[in-house]
Amino acid sequence: MNKSGLRSSVFPAGLVAVVASLTPLVRGQGRVALWQVGVGVVVIVAGLLLGDRRDVDRAARGRSAFYATSTTGLVLAVLVALVAVNYIAAKRNKSWDITSKKVNSLAAQTTSALSGLKEKVTALGFVEPKNPMYGPTEALLQRYHSEAPDKFDYAFKEPLKSPDLVGKYQLRQGQDAIILTRGEGAAESHVTVPVPTEQELTNGLLKLSAVGQKKVYFLVGHGEWAREGARDAEGAYRPVNDSSILELNRDLTQDGYAPQQLNLLGKAEVPKDCSVLIVAGPKQAVTPPEVEAIKKYLAEGGRLALFVDEKVTTGLDKVLADFGLQVDPGLVADPNPQVESPYDVLSVFYGSHEITRLLRSAPLITQFFTTRGITLLRDGVPAGVKAEPLVLSSPEAWEETVPDQNPQPSNGEKTGQIAIAAVSVKPVSGDVKEKRNEEGRVVLFGDSTLLVDAYWGPDGNRNLVLNAVAWASNQFQKVTIRPPDRDISTIDLDEAKLSKISLVATDLLPMGLLIVGIAIWQTRRNK
Repeated sequence: MNKSGLRSSVFPAGLVAVVASLTPLVRGQGRVALWQVGVGVVVIVAGLLLGDRRDVDRAARGRSAFYATSTTGLVLAVLVALVAVNYIAAKRNKSWDITSKKVNSLAAQTTSALSGLKEKVTALGFVEPKNPMYGPTEALLQRYHSEAPDKFDYAFKEPLKSPDLVGKYQLRQGQDAIILTRGEGAAESHVTVPVPTEQELTNGLLKLSAVGQKKVYFLVGHGEWAREGARDAEGAYRPVNDSSILELNRDLTQDGYAPQQLNLLGKAEVPKDCSVLIVAGPKQAVTPPEVEAIKKYLAEGGRLALFVDEKVTTGLDKVLADFGLQVDPGLVADPNPQVESPYDVLSVFYGSHEITRLLRSAPLITQFFTTRGITLLRDGVPAGVKAEPLVLSSPEAWEETVPDQNPQPSNGEKTGQIAIAAVSVKPVSGDVKEKRNEEGRVVLFGDSTLLVDAYWGPDGNRNLVLNAVAWASNQFQKVTIRPPDRDISTIDLDEAKLSKISLVATDLLPMGLLIVGIAIWQTRRNK
């Protein structure tokens, strides 16, 4: 390359470097912008010095001047457009979550909780900046703020520099926590949550907004699943994966309920403060006096969630029949190549009920491990009763009357889409003197093992059960899709690493490619 060609290649490169410095300047990276300007000025001066006067005079005349002017103008126009696009993107701050688990999106329960806030909530983060959880916590709080900027704000406090706040909120030394506050002065209320996941933070919002707790009673005395699990050496309860429903109990508590157990033997009625009575997989029949107490409870507008098991007679058949429901004998078989056993039923088939509306639109898969079918009765049902399916099998399913290891549909067995969970309502009679609600409600599941800790994992099962309890207890704001358990791997990037990545990806690489392109073009033009 001759001296003139070298100058004509170097000069535009310096110009590109100077104009490109506007991009880091817009992002607030003053040092990077200053560095680029310095490099650009040096390159421009070098380009001018490489040429002689005759080259400059020739370049100022005729076609050379036209090409130089048009090239410079085009480069400037492109760079100005790029800077404008970067500036608009920075101001608009629009992002898209393309992760498979939607790790950067808020769940429906969270958005609902934020939109339902009556007062502004401020989150105070007591996390040291050097703590590895500082970055993820700040990102999570920022997503909450972006979703509801007028209702949710946040700030970080260093515990050592804020002893008054540490004392006020009774934090232990070295404790990392988020304090959610609302109101001011004597009217201020607050909830403490650990350095949070989305579920913990949203549960904190729900607790802060809650007015009283709904009591949920678990019937005991008939071999139902253990609610508390087993105690470990330190005295804390731990799940017993194949026989306890501790995780359900915890989720109900996190959703703002107060779970308790209820033994009806010797009692004439269900407690007045019972919002939902849960019968979780009884292995023995409920006694006649208990049945009468449950019937009275439902006649007054009570709510029942019943989970039945294979081969078990619950003693509640007449109670269910009064609500137009019947538990079928045998098990539902549904051939599916994704599971080993045909009795393991996966479903994305939902009714149009409020409980399953969001599951159907998501859609989320529910899994019933050994489920009985449910028949919706049409004859002999009291007036006003409305029963409808919640979850159904696939159209290829059938009921195996005598389950064995190789089930095949036989003559006389029910086939097609079979209800495996159903719901029914019945208006309270005008003769009832003490009404709990205007209507009684029953939610019936053909399987109880989906409650057990070992099988509580699928998001569909968890949301289905918790939504059923929410609907039954009139907690309609809790009929939602909760934040999923996200098993993801992440990389923690501090500001220095992010700055370097940004410099290479948005400055050096594009600028380098542009300079190389101009140099090649100028070289070929000067030949």
